[in-house]
Amino acid sequence: MHQMEDTFAFKCSKCGEVHVGPPDLAFDSPFYYDAMSEEERQQSAVITTDTCVIEDKEFFVRGILEIPVHGRDATFGYGVWVSLSEKNFARYMELFENTDRVDEPPYFGWFSNQLPGYPDTLNLKTHLHLRPYPSRPSIELEATHHPLALEQRNGISLDRLREILEANEHEGHAA
Repeated sequence: MHQMEDTFAFKCSKCGEVHVGPPDLAFDSPFYYDAMSEEERQQSAVITTDTCVIEDKEFFVRGILEIPVHGRDATFGYGVWVSLSEKNFARYMELFENTDRVDEPPYFGWFSNQLPGYPDTLNLKTHLHLRPYPSRPSIELEATHHPLALEQRNGISLDRLREILEANEHEGHAA
């Protein structure tokens, strides 16, 4: 990865400040975990930086959804969560620290975060592709007409990247 050489900076139209950095965005937990009360989380959820299990019946894995950016070598990445079947989650855990897990077929999953700046992204169909440990799996959206799926396939402009970063940087703030 050449992220140090590919620094991205832009002047934010919302706050006027210059935001700098490798522009990847990450969610610390799946939407369904966020929707729980603190008491519910303590009683029925187990979360790590890579996995989340709710009530021993909902299974989530953190991966990277990469979007090509026109004019940049590096892709833009979302660190997001996908729900898996219990069987696929068990297989994922079995192979978790395996450095040679690239021959594993992709796992079907449901997108489990709501991304600012897009129509509803919850429950988009995905395929989770394992990469050698310690890399997180890559997430491929099913080819639909959803704007996020189209952007993953076709790439985005630097202006669109700026829009996405501004939407996320100031999430919950009045524009």
